[in-house]
Amino acid sequence: MYTLLSGLYKYMFQKDEYCILILGLDNAGKTTFLEQSKTRFNKNYKGMSLSKITTTVGLNIGTVDVGKARLMFWDLGGQEELQSLWDKYYAECHGVIYVIDSTDEERLSESKHAFEKMVTSEALDGVPILVLANKQDVETCLSIPDIKTAFSDCTSKIGRRDCLTQACSALTGKGVREGIEWMVKCVVRNLHRPPRQRDIT
Repeated sequence: MYTLLSGLYKYMFQKDEYCILILGLDNAGKTTFLEQSKTRFNKNYKGMSLSKITTTVGLNIGTVDVGKARLMFWDLGGQEELQSLWDKYYAECHGVIYVIDSTDEERLSESKHAFEKMVTSEALDGVPILVLANKQDVETCLSIPDIKTAFSDCTSKIGRRDCLTQACSALTGKGVREGIEWMVKCVVRNLHRPPRQRDIT
């Protein structure tokens, strides 16, 4: 009887929690993406004005529930001096969302270098990666094929894991829901990193 009640309690009042890192250079749109995610998945969430978002120094945290999964987002600062802190979070995470500013061709090689360093970390073996080509609402932005070409050296380093490059506009919200739903599918089926159990509050 206890087992039955325990199982019922877990079904009714617990969610599987997955930690997702949001990484990328400063000004790529990581915090805007986080705010749009919270607005789209949390019914009563009144988001901050997107025009008032400033550069993240340290860490922003957000939570989104998608079905039986709860995603805990860690939006980490992307300035060069803060990138050295990224790897402190790798062992705890279940997935990575890497945001690229599609309008900043000058910093594309810098973004590629940061991505390459991240993707080759042993602590992230098998962790799914969603690469968001952000700011696709700007006419002069780089296309997905342009970005894939620029990052082509990294393809062999991605290894055996789920990886998707997707167009996105964090400002308008285009591609946000699709990206989150893809990530949920990937973390749920990744048996190498089981979720944490959390009571629904």
